[in-house]
Amino acid sequence: MTTSRWNAPHGAKSPKDATHSDSWSSERMSVTRTGEPETAVGPDPHRWWALVVIALAQLMVVLDATIVNIALPSAQRALGMSDGNRQWVITAYTLAFGGLLLLGGRIADLVGRKRTFVIGLIGFAVASGLGGAATTSGMLFGARALQGAFAALLAPSALSLLTTTFTDPKERGKAFGIYGALAGSGAAIGFIVGGLLTEYLNWRWCLYVNIPIAVIAVFGAFGLLRDRPGHRNVRLDVPGAVLGCGGLVAIVYGVSEANSRGWSDPLVLGLITGGIALLAVFVWWQSRAPSPLLPLHIVKDRNRAGCFLTMGLAIIGMFGVFLFMTYYLQVILGYSPVKTGLAFLPLTVAIIIGSTQISARLLPHVAPRMLMVPGMLLAAGGVAMFTRLTVESDYAGELLPGLMLMGLGMGLTFMPVFATATAGVAPQDAGVTSATVNTSQQVGGSIGTALLNTIATTASTAYITAHLRNPAQKALIVKEGVVHGYTVAIWWATAIMLLAGLVAGLMVTAKAPKHATSGAAVPESVA
Repeated sequence: MTTSRWNAPHGAKSPKDATHSDSWSSERMSVTRTGEPETAVGPDPHRWWALVVIALAQLMVVLDATIVNIALPSAQRALGMSDGNRQWVITAYTLAFGGLLLLGGRIADLVGRKRTFVIGLIGFAVASGLGGAATTSGMLFGARALQGAFAALLAPSALSLLTTTFTDPKERGKAFGIYGALAGSGAAIGFIVGGLLTEYLNWRWCLYVNIPIAVIAVFGAFGLLRDRPGHRNVRLDVPGAVLGCGGLVAIVYGVSEANSRGWSDPLVLGLITGGIALLAVFVWWQSRAPSPLLPLHIVKDRNRAGCFLTMGLAIIGMFGVFLFMTYYLQVILGYSPVKTGLAFLPLTVAIIIGSTQISARLLPHVAPRMLMVPGMLLAAGGVAMFTRLTVESDYAGELLPGLMLMGLGMGLTFMPVFATATAGVAPQDAGVTSATVNTSQQVGGSIGTALLNTIATTASTAYITAHLRNPAQKALIVKEGVVHGYTVAIWWATAIMLLAGLVAGLMVTAKAPKHATSGAAVPESVA
């Protein structure tokens, strides 16, 4: 039932104006929390500086999903973590982040995006300081979970503020291009920064680095960001929060445990089955709750549902590749942490080019799926190139082309996904819609890492068992087995990315923004 724009003669007013539109090309309107329209001033003169603040916060959140990956061996030695428990440095963050995002989005709708944004920044900085000062593994795990919880407040607020700050379609395209580039390349940047900090300072600085970034962003938020007050009619859906968060956490935790326990383990099966059951009850409750955590009309919209699913599938493949490439470069090819991080730099550049220089320029003229489908085909082609890896592969000849193709494809996809998923929602649903986009990222990343790693481990074990006949060749066979496991899992990642392209092509039917408007007085729907 979402309509991103409507055509009307100049001066005509639709009864939906107060709910579904807050910017006009001839006259600017906004909706107060009492529901009465009020005249607003022109574009925010500080909007591009505000974008810097929002981008800093988003980059910090995305960085922390991967920045500690390269530092993990050092942290494990320093705090005495076991091999079985070390995964929680990563999983505690993604579980809390993905599991609480919907609640964070609703809180942003209730108390106001700017206020939630600032609270999230301060809490994230405090949690980062606790993690950097951790003296035990449990303290570090707890700090990472706390980071994820405050990131769940911060991320949807950032995206909502972006959509309300930029009201001109062309400017919004550029802003979303920058935002999409950070969202897509932040994980790769995290590897570079993590490598530099680990090698030249200390692993603890992978957490401490968030504090100065957050301080700058807080001062910038107070001085540059504008936001309407929260909506008094929004209420927190506590049962929905428990069911939704519990279901997501159970599924992600179950998939994570499958890596060490196996898919047939009773605990794994119980967690995944229980998580699916909780989500089923969550959907049932959302159709009856007086103030649902996730209004079902948001995901019933074909375009938004297609964007959420496309994003989740794309991230599954992307995070799997990050995991395998990191271990391949360090363990198989012997790269240092810094060299490993720099090896991802072409991927980051390609994502930025695809998002800001191609998608942002073309989206006003072409349908979103005309960017998303080719983007996922390019990304799948790049990932497929990694299936030819051996223990002696050459970076320039065999890794670099695949990284650049994958980055370009992801850049083409991210920007239209963010722009299309958040277009045309009612103001009171902006936060939860933004949270759902981010949830698809975090849940996709968590599931992708666990799922593909389990596939790789199983394939490696089978290969080594079948080929290890001469003990003198054990070291070589083990290396070959590890690489074989990576390539098997990468084939799965390729298939998942192709599926993402198919979903985008079939479900995302939105027209180009340019073709959805006519006349000078056409309102532009903004979250």
